[in-house]
Amino acid sequence: MTRKGVVLAFALSCMSSVSCGYALVGSGSFLPDYIETVGIPMFENSTSVFEVEQLVTQEVRQEFIGRGSYRVVADIDDVDAVLEGSIDDIDIEPASFTDDQQASRYVFTLTARIAFKDLTTDEVLWENPRLVFSDEYEVASGGGDVQSASSFFGQRSNAVERIAQDFAETVVSSILEAF
Repeated sequence: MTRKGVVLAFALSCMSSVSCGYALVGSGSFLPDYIETVGIPMFENSTSVFEVEQLVTQEVRQEFIGRGSYRVVADIDDVDAVLEGSIDDIDIEPASFTDDQQASRYVFTLTARIAFKDLTTDEVLWENPRLVFSDEYEVASGGGDVQSASSFFGQRSNAVERIAQDFAETVVSSILEAF
């Protein structure tokens, strides 16, 4: 082998053994290996928004299932870890107005408390006592009839769904990636 060939072979072997340190977000987990089953009971709802806890809890469960090889159950019996949360506040405020001072856009804000606990060691692995998520939605134009009202509440429902998805992605990423 020529000197040039030896240098090239050496350079290639060095390059193949060196790692850049980057990893795909969402592909790893900093949880202990023995955590296989996660209990995610229904979140508490301290707000007047009907059934928001069901939507948020379901989104968190789905995100956890989609992000790892964990078995997710709705109770806290016979599990390795538990993820508990409560929705403490939902606020809906006008963000912009029409020329005749009617609200045309609203800001929807959800505030929640969440904790992830390792039941084997009885240690809280991650918690945030005040997660805040906001989203905006437009009010359908109309003259205040029944169709306009149902359109408004349909848009509100879409905002709740978007916030539930954002909430779930952030919480599960924070837990699995140790941010």
